[in-house]
Amino acid sequence: MPCAEFAGDLSWGYNPACPYAVEISYGGPEGLLAFVKTAHEHDIAVIMDVVYNHFGPSDLALWQFDGWSENDKGGIYFYNDHRSNTPWGDTRPDYGRGEARNYIRDNALMWLDEYKIDGLRWDMTLYIRSIGANPHDPDAEIPDGWGLMQWINNEVHDKYPFAITIAEDLQGNEYIVKPASEGGAGFNSQWNAAFVHPIREVMIELEDQHRDMEEVKNALIYRYDNDAFKRVIYSESHDEVANGKARLPTEISPDDSNALPALQRANLAAALVYTAPGIPMIFQGQEFLTDEWFRDDVPLDWSLPQTFKGVLLLYRDLAKMRRNADGNTLGLMGQHIDVHHIEHDRNVIGYRRWREGGRGDDVIIVANISNQPAEGIRIGVPASGLWKVRFYSDAKIYSKQLGNYPCVDCEATAGDCDGQPFNIQLALGAYALAIFSQDP
Repeated sequence: MPCAEFAGDLSWGYNPACPYAVEISYGGPEGLLAFVKTAHEHDIAVIMDVVYNHFGPSDLALWQFDGWSENDKGGIYFYNDHRSNTPWGDTRPDYGRGEARNYIRDNALMWLDEYKIDGLRWDMTLYIRSIGANPHDPDAEIPDGWGLMQWINNEVHDKYPFAITIAEDLQGNEYIVKPASEGGAGFNSQWNAAFVHPIREVMIELEDQHRDMEEVKNALIYRYDNDAFKRVIYSESHDEVANGKARLPTEISPDDSNALPALQRANLAAALVYTAPGIPMIFQGQEFLTDEWFRDDVPLDWSLPQTFKGVLLLYRDLAKMRRNADGNTLGLMGQHIDVHHIEHDRNVIGYRRWREGGRGDDVIIVANISNQPAEGIRIGVPASGLWKVRFYSDAKIYSKQLGNYPCVDCEATAGDCDGQPFNIQLALGAYALAIFSQDP
């Protein structure tokens, strides 16, 4: 999250007062440099959240910099008409003024040049490219904001071809991730509201009969510009677990966030994140079942990784699957998905993931999104032979509360099913997901 200097000592960081200074109460520049260095030593890339849709709104050294302004607005470096208005104050920089454009461009490059940051996540680009009241209204557009994003993305990609730039736009606009040469804003990827919102709704819903498997399917297959990795997918983020909303365990079971359904469905949401095509993202503390809601004055409870060590293991195992660490889930790193099996009557959904296809590449994922075990699930697979269970969210290694309902390796039988030439039969526990693949 953003770490530019802000007013006060506690903040999410979305109120940057001094964009070139690193917040001293969070460690200052030396602390950030040390953090990035240590992360890189552990092969972890660091992506910085940057805020260019507004500054401040308080403690702004640039405000009315030379004493001039109109309408009591920000002066020479800010819009002084209706374009100044944002949800966070009337402090939108003037994207058409060369000095302001250079100030923002140089700031973006500073994180990469001086702090060795590996990528930038731009906060709410909707409010850079438009006034925001109605993004589809041509009169609300800010063309200079669009041009600014194109320019900076081109500069970043030219100078740092391996750096990633990510937009939070949340409007389903695929031009955000198209190259500038095609009229796009030039981002590599963007946050995907079409994943997080239906997945959270399905998991939070109290009654099984109201869970919509078509919504889950649409969330799994959605993509921008025909490229799965141009979307970032998640079930929790700072915005989704605050501002009147809470983390999934609390949303699912407000009176007891440690209850079994909360554990099962929060884990199931994470498993969908890791097995769907896209760039998976988790939010701090999600991996050890942090509950309630996110706030900047309450640090993470570092006793929870021990309390919920099984949940932490589940996330580690999912990350291993997603990275093909054992060499038998390559398909989870690929572009392709086919949601080929849906049972609406008992909320079962199955899908195939693959990169090129074949043994060790093809992956079959089956989920039971209901509170009853599902027996006799017959699902199509692309090849004969033994399909092994690589991951099963109902296993007791992840929590003693779980049922460990039998889910075992399956020998494929010839016979068309779900558009595939072979099929396997399996069972799943309540609110459980299993990953199957073959040895290479």
